[in-house]
Amino acid sequence: MKKSYIILPFVALAISPIGTIAKGNDALNYVLVNQKNGKTLGYSPQSGVKIITVDGLKFKDLNRNGKLDKYEDWRLPAHDRAVDLAHQLSIEEIAGLMLYSAHQAIPGNEAGFGAATYGGKPFSKSGAKASDLSDAQRKFLVNDNLRHVLVTTVKSPAVAAAWNNNVQALCEGIGHGIPANNSSDPRHGTTANTEYNAGAGGAISLWPGQLGLAATFDPEVVREFGRIASKEYRALGIATALSPQIDIASEPRWSRVNGTFGEDADLSVDMARAYCDGFQSSEDNNGGWGMYSVNAMVKHWPGGGPEEGGRDAHFDYGKYSVYPGDNFQTMLRPFTEGAFKLHDGTQMAASVMPYYTISWNQNGGTGSNRGNSYNKYLITDLLRGKYGYDGVVCTDWMITADVSGVSKFEGKCWGVENLSVAQRHYEILKAGVDQFGGNNDKEPVLKAYKMWKDEFGEKSARQRFEQSAVRLLMNIFRTGLFENPYLDPTVSTKIVGNPKFMKAGYDAQLKSIVMLKNKDNTLPLKSKKLKVYVPKRFVKGVADWWGNTPADKTVYPVDLDIIKKYYQVVDTPAEANFALVFIESPDGGTGYSDADVKAGGNGYMPISLQYGTYKAVAARDSSIAGGDTFEAFQNRSYKNKTVTANNTTDAKLVKDTKAAMGSKPVVLSVKCFKPCILSEVEPYADAIVVDFETQAQAVLDIVSGKYEPSGLLPMQFPKDMKTVEHQKEDVGRDMEPYTDSLGHVYDFAYGLDWKGVIKDARVEKYY
Repeated sequence: MKKSYIILPFVALAISPIGTIAKGNDALNYVLVNQKNGKTLGYSPQSGVKIITVDGLKFKDLNRNGKLDKYEDWRLPAHDRAVDLAHQLSIEEIAGLMLYSAHQAIPGNEAGFGAATYGGKPFSKSGAKASDLSDAQRKFLVNDNLRHVLVTTVKSPAVAAAWNNNVQALCEGIGHGIPANNSSDPRHGTTANTEYNAGAGGAISLWPGQLGLAATFDPEVVREFGRIASKEYRALGIATALSPQIDIASEPRWSRVNGTFGEDADLSVDMARAYCDGFQSSEDNNGGWGMYSVNAMVKHWPGGGPEEGGRDAHFDYGKYSVYPGDNFQTMLRPFTEGAFKLHDGTQMAASVMPYYTISWNQNGGTGSNRGNSYNKYLITDLLRGKYGYDGVVCTDWMITADVSGVSKFEGKCWGVENLSVAQRHYEILKAGVDQFGGNNDKEPVLKAYKMWKDEFGEKSARQRFEQSAVRLLMNIFRTGLFENPYLDPTVSTKIVGNPKFMKAGYDAQLKSIVMLKNKDNTLPLKSKKLKVYVPKRFVKGVADWWGNTPADKTVYPVDLDIIKKYYQVVDTPAEANFALVFIESPDGGTGYSDADVKAGGNGYMPISLQYGTYKAVAARDSSIAGGDTFEAFQNRSYKNKTVTANNTTDAKLVKDTKAAMGSKPVVLSVKCFKPCILSEVEPYADAIVVDFETQAQAVLDIVSGKYEPSGLLPMQFPKDMKTVEHQKEDVGRDMEPYTDSLGHVYDFAYGLDWKGVIKDARVEKYY
């Protein structure tokens, strides 16, 4: 068979005790072998890998033994190849497969979260290229055999592609030539404000937040997102998505509501399935696994939504999920009926991530309350046994690391704080989990292997490690990385964020915006001659998870140049025909206060969904769950405590603007991250539109009438905090919704278009 080669320019490998270091530009020297009747192969001449011919077909000799091993034979099923390779791997190599790296910025940040060094120096002082590997990356790839890398921010698609090529060339030249399975948290959003969406907002197509995708009430929009996002991911060298988050948002105060598909189980089931089908189905294989597939890692088993009081399990104070409505089975539905029953050829989501939480008393009657990844009943008996899931189970990040206090953003070893790091790894393996998120070090995994061997024998230990190795390797084989993991940076640049993809994302943003109120048909405001007043917004500096507190500021909430494309912007209400006020949903705190502890309290506080000061008179007398290594009490109640939203001034801004405008209309735009109580602002607005993390331009396209609103609320907006306190954390749609001054009820599936309340097939299906 005729063989054709495409030689791309050289790149400096910046790693290598392994291969020859070549100098040149940022595109790695690699070779493509195209075959008319076979797979296209990509390899680096520097890796030592050769091409061998069998039956007139070409294969990569990844272990360099001069013969075709089963795992190198692309004609065989992925499972057969994975079993063969798992048999060949040393325990040290399997331990490396079980690792999932900490967050990696490309290039590494100078300090703080995602910091890295290059030759012992920060990037800016190292002389390294943005696509070079950091010191830590070289270490965990070579010394620890790690092959699963979590990527956050990247300088550009071209840099991401070149960095991927550097990683793959290094991995190809080590041991059995196992490629890196690079991954990403969600990165298509318009904002990035936490560690679990740190890659968002880059040079990539921009879509509404996941709650915004839910607000379209259209699974086909979500499926199209997956199809496009998977192409962009693969062009960045990413083959696994640490998404979707398919927790049912049954607890409205939870800080991660914005990452869900809302509070309705039926909608969440359909959206979860559509998302996974979109990401995993490859056009080169009739919807099955292929070169465009991206493994979906659905999270968080068995549902991370029912956090007591809305507190989040990234912190000790939020470690407990509770089930006062006895609704545990409903939390499973997006997994068991959605992600595990796909319509296309990949059949089920490739991976599952349990959440940090201790699912209170969901332990099969054992009496043991541990974090979900330590819970054998949840992982082995339920997920694998009852529901037959045999894909990868990966812990959430840093659950084996130590923690030193209730409010510390450190390890999240809930329920096993007193065990050693190695013992935690062992307990996780015994529970049935395959992989350790946020751990770059193989040593505690090897210690866990020894513990298994000492307790159950070497044969059993080897079998257990190979079992996880097969699962992990399957996801690398099925996505074609063993055949060709390399990218052309110029092609990647053309794919990621191309105009067609950008338009699709923007169209979805438009479809996600919900109009709640339109008094006397205030909207649309079509004329470009209209004069608009946009008040500045006060933004209080609030400490992030790492303790960084930005300065307070008063700023225009959106770029005025964008607004000037639609209207004439004026400086005072007196000059304006209408006002356009931009605010955010109430930021009612995290549910915990170190200051309260210092004042003699237990530290636990209400999380408020209203702007004004709230006193929790209707809260529980005693918490459902409690007990902690760092606390000498069981009751985590916050009854009768008071909290004020960090953005309480948003409500004052609306009231003041209405007073200044008089009879002239006030249009209110609310960026929502979770349900909110609008009673403090709704009466002062003539029209209200809600977006779930979209661009300001999309809001203006609705306000100006360029596009008709069609979004629906994927969650209830509650009447008041009393109904919030009385709802059950594990039950969705169990609050009394707010009724506005026009008599409209802000319930699940509510929204307006120009004609009035939307009552279409979507509402009929899901309401």
